[in-house]
Amino acid sequence: MISARSAGEPERRWRLVELARMAGVSPQQVRNYIDTGLLPPVERTASGYRIFTARHAEALVTARQIAAGHGWERARVIMNAVHEGDVAAALAAVDAGHADLARERAGIAAAAEAFAAAAAADPPPSSRRNALIGQLARAIGVRPPVLRLWEQRGLLHPTRDRATGYRIFEPAEQRTAHLIAVLRRGNVPFAIVHPVVETMRATGSTTRALAELARRDAEIEQTSRRRLQGSAALLAYLDHERGDARALTGPPP
Repeated sequence: MISARSAGEPERRWRLVELARMAGVSPQQVRNYIDTGLLPPVERTASGYRIFTARHAEALVTARQIAAGHGWERARVIMNAVHEGDVAAALAAVDAGHADLARERAGIAAAAEAFAAAAAADPPPSSRRNALIGQLARAIGVRPPVLRLWEQRGLLHPTRDRATGYRIFEPAEQRTAHLIAVLRRGNVPFAIVHPVVETMRATGSTTRALAELARRDAEIEQTSRRRLQGSAALLAYLDHERGDARALTGPPP
């Protein structure tokens, strides 16, 4: 945290370019941070120049640390709440961010377990022959538009009946659709489903597909660490803000 001034010492003023250089961003980005509430309100001199203080420098560093872990959208919510004096709302946003990761991690674990069980199970006799879209949808517990969506996303590759134009799902494609359904029921996002399916298509190995899920779980762990660092930065900023407020108001009577 950027050090505060000593008692009786005039507060340092920062220039816009100094703030930008300190954070490794452009001056325009600093202006954007001001406009979106990531930094506290900025006063101006009589001639119209912005007055930046250590508080703005601290907020700039803190906002970027929070964004590194929680993302810019949540960072804006958090910092806006802090600068509006609503610390409870800021902490609630932080808690929501950590809860999101917990849900995603639990979802991946459940999906990996279900995926492994489904991959190891023998396919039902009905999946050993070609199926139309309605038949496949009923078999895996989804509606036909869902299968069309998966096809549009490049996850399924049905063939077409030359006479009718109907989609034909061969046994291997039915197997893929079933495994996709398992992942989606586990709330696994398409950003993860895609590499899992592509890995399975390229290697023919469900083991490699499970490894892709494990890789995503490892990524979540790294995100969790960054999120903790961002939360710790916010705590330090709040403590410093509280300390500065006490310094201005003096000790309680």
